[in-house]
Amino acid sequence: MSNQVIYTDAAPQPAPVLSQGVRRGPWVQVSGQGPVDPATGDFVELGDVAGQTRAVLENIRTILEAGGASVGDLFMVRVYLTARDDFEEMNRAYGEFFAAYGVTDFPARTTVFTGLPHEPMLVEIDGLALID
Repeated sequence: MSNQVIYTDAAPQPAPVLSQGVRRGPWVQVSGQGPVDPATGDFVELGDVAGQTRAVLENIRTILEAGGASVGDLFMVRVYLTARDDFEEMNRAYGEFFAAYGVTDFPARTTVFTGLPHEPMLVEIDGLALID
């Protein structure tokens, strides 16, 4: 079984050294996504961690769908935040996003506080899905 690279114009363009996502059998791994508008390549919701969280999760959703999965198939999510004080607001937006797609059994999740590659980024998220 080989890897199938996932690509969609509906998500931000990946850096030259990575893929938006990869599918192997029933597994779909989405690379870390930032709060980027796919149409313009610009960072969005500057200074608003809830808005950035929603934008990032929408980018992940489009990549999952391009790979044949959905947000309900997410098995594991990793959230990277730049500020501990943003946790509560990110967590609220995260929960609202999944509720909007009818997901009540949340994926496992790890949240890490760290620096991110671009100054405007308050949050980056990646995910692993298992298609039943």
